[in-house]
Amino acid sequence: MASRIRKVTFSLHEDVLAALDEAVARGDARSKSAFVEQALRREFQEMRRQIRQAQWEEASRDPLFLKDLQEIGDAFAAADAETIEGIR
Repeated sequence: MASRIRKVTFSLHEDVLAALDEAVARGDARSKSAFVEQALRREFQEMRRQIRQAQWEEASRDPLFLKDLQEIGDAFAAADAETIEGIR
């Protein structure tokens, strides 16, 4: 289900607003609102990526996590080898 659109008001520096006007005039987005929403969605996506990266980095220093990875790799080693043989 699509979310509803809601009108909001933000304050922007004049140079940012001028750049936004230029981007819309060039056709980079169909409207100022669309451009701002697209930029915010990209920023949120990048923030989530950075959080996941930090979590993976933290996990890479966790001995229990590394032990689990090793055990999983060991448990599937025979099946992986069998699959590789089947591909050849």
